Amino acid sequence: MLRSTAAISVHLACPLWGRKAGASLTRCLHQSLTMAKQLQARRLDGIDHNPWVEFIKLSSEYDAVNLGQGFPDFSPPDFAVQAFQQATSGDFMLNQYTMAFGYPPLTKILASFFGKLLGQELDPLKNVLVTVGAYGALFSAFQALVDEGDEVIIIEPAFDCYEPMTLMAGGHPVFVPLRQSPAPKGQLESSNDWQLDPTELASKFTPRTKALVLNTPNNPLGKVFSKMELELVADLCQQHDVLCISDEVYQWLVYDGHQHVSIASLPDMWGRTLTIGSAGKTFSATGWKAAVAQCFEREQQHFGQPSSYFLQLPQAMQLNRDHMIRSLQSVGLKPLIPQGGYFLIVDISDFKSKMPDLPGAVDEPYDRRFVKWMIKNKGLVAIPASIFFSQPHQKEFDHYVRFCFVKDEATLQAMDGRLQKWKGEPQP
Repeated sequence: MLRSTAAISVHLACPLWGRKAGASLTRCLHQSLTMAKQLQARRLDGIDHNPWVEFIKLSSEYDAVNLGQGFPDFSPPDFAVQAFQQATSGDFMLNQYTMAFGYPPLTKILASFFGKLLGQELDPLKNVLVTVGAYGALFSAFQALVDEGDEVIIIEPAFDCYEPMTLMAGGHPVFVPLRQSPAPKGQLESSNDWQLDPTELASKFTPRTKALVLNTPNNPLGKVFSKMELELVADLCQQHDVLCISDEVYQWLVYDGHQHVSIASLPDMWGRTLTIGSAGKTFSATGWKAAVAQCFEREQQHFGQPSSYFLQLPQAMQLNRDHMIRSLQSVGLKPLIPQGGYFLIVDISDFKSKMPDLPGAVDEPYDRRFVKWMIKNKGLVAIPASIFFSQPHQKEFDHYVRFCFVKDEATLQAMDGRLQKWKGEPQP
């Protein structure tokens, strides 16, 4: 029986080898499996398209500088690498099962570390849950908390997994966009220019509303929600008895003196907030999840001191951000200054007016056509910002693209080279 099971698993998995994460499972399975019955569950209908696959594939085909995907291409801190080495070569029992809710030393240090930040006494067995990545935490949260017919409010732009995860759980996504105000004349626009309209937000709450998804710092904008904005969200959640799923994976990457505030720390929000963090984002190691307990133990000892990684990393990434802003401006791109996170978005309105007829499908948002053109002709990869908006709003925001600045110096220099070449070419 075990051999038969293994054979079936290999048969189904083979078409996935060599593909990037996110490739359509349905398409891959149908390459090797034909059934008279519908293979995929009906809850997957309409959510099997993944735009990331296309742009990542183009990136490799054209040998472009990848500034699209949100991962560091530099080494994690030495203490994290050493902790990983110790975890894999030390106690052999670390290779075996641990407690279902997480490795006890990890849940204990997380409870201690974040309990102090949130002003709460956290129970490692009741208040902390370790998952395989923040993505896994989000999926588990939607599956556990959203019932058939529940409404989930999603603030746009939003990480593109919130909508399909809501739909898979049987819920109904309700979108509310951040509204952009013009920047003062002569100044670059900022992610802080994008604000919630209190009346519009309040109108989205109904008796069917089960949860609101908050992302601060926001991906893709880099907006850090202020305490006043969070108090608005908190008041509405309390008034309508709504849960808050707070995605705070970029909480340690905050710039220009801004402060990250966890909504769970506000009065009466502790009991209705699920806060999600990311060890991969926290320690610049998005590909592995081990040794996190030792990393947090080390950070707790250095927290608030110059030797703290949570101070050193944002200082270094702010320099990267400023470097990228200056470089992108040189070719006429208009960056918005992010307050936090891995990313900045760039206004491509000028290109849209000068080059409106880029190749692509008739109904394809302009930013997607622009990114393909930029990859093929300029050797630079970005991600179209329209994928972070719901379908009805995509055309309204198809004049922005997203770049990741959490990159190695060599990558930024390669970017500079491509931009200087671009600058020397005839402009549209």
